[in-house]
Amino acid sequence: AAWPAAPRPVTARALLPERALAGDEQARRVLIDEIYLPLRDAGAPLLGTAGTYLDFGASLEATAKALYLHPNTVRYRLRKASEVCGLDTADHRQRFTLHIALLLGRLEG
Repeated sequence: AAWPAAPRPVTARALLPERALAGDEQARRVLIDEIYLPLRDAGAPLLGTAGTYLDFGASLEATAKALYLHPNTVRYRLRKASEVCGLDTADHRQRFTLHIALLLGRLEG
């Protein structure tokens, strides 16, 4: 119900963010283990850049300004973050999944 435009049939994996928000512990673990932790382990610049990009509404310019970086550096880091976590930051749905994973990871500490 949370993703009315979901393709039918939709896989359980595609619904990981909604499942995690609904309290599904397994979905929560997958998002943290497969997305947040690899980004965290890849280093603070990738995790920080991805988080700032999402926090600033996926605005490349606002992210660059907030981090005092050149926009090309932000693009490079987002591309590397995408390689690490397997999610394309240019795709709205995948950005949503990444955002939920980062929030859950931050909450877990």
